[in-house]
Amino acid sequence: MTFRIDERATDFREIDRFDGGVGWIAHPDERMQRASHALAVDDEVWVIDPVDAEGLDDLLAEFGEVAGVVVLLDRHTRDAATIAARHDVPVYLPSFFEGVAEKLEADTPIVRFEDELADTGIVSYPLVDSRFWQEAVLYDRDRRTLVVPESLGTSAYFLTGSEQLGVHPMQRLRPPRSALGGLSPDRVLVGHGDGILEGATATLADALDGSRRRAPFLYAKTVRSLLPI
Repeated sequence: MTFRIDERATDFREIDRFDGGVGWIAHPDERMQRASHALAVDDEVWVIDPVDAEGLDDLLAEFGEVAGVVVLLDRHTRDAATIAARHDVPVYLPSFFEGVAEKLEADTPIVRFEDELADTGIVSYPLVDSRFWQEAVLYDRDRRTLVVPESLGTSAYFLTGSEQLGVHPMQRLRPPRSALGGLSPDRVLVGHGDGILEGATATLADALDGSRRRAPFLYAKTVRSLLPI
């Protein structure tokens, strides 16, 4: 399986549909399983870390008019500028991001946000803020929807054993318990793989609580996958 596919997708696989949002994987055959999402608030659609695909605008139109495109991870600029330009909306970046705006097209309008995404009621806060990794999360308290773009995932390289949701391999020894452990989401949407739409609170707790204990098994699995057959 190819790790990543860079050509524009001619189709996509829909994931994570619920009352108030939807997700998609533009290249279902890639190992990264890059997932994108749209959240609807008052007939406005907020597109998150998107990978573009043919027919995407028809999917978004089911939920309303696109109000903005949001980037939650410094490495997830993806097709944000392209989709923002097509809908004539800004790209929204967390206020603490540095060097991310420069990765977008020069004429892309940028709006910075801090504790709340515009006036949506969706709260945001930093999850990782370092020289090598900048990541924010979104939490819609009303719909109990948590969006974590990178520190959690469900694609194969995040998971070991019977895990449904895993902490990123580079975060395994220091999982974000303090930031995420007190939340009780009905669903967890991630940037790599299908989201968790049932039993999300318990699944999130299991991922965080077992992260360090299961880390050696994940690392061993990763090494085995790199060995020649």
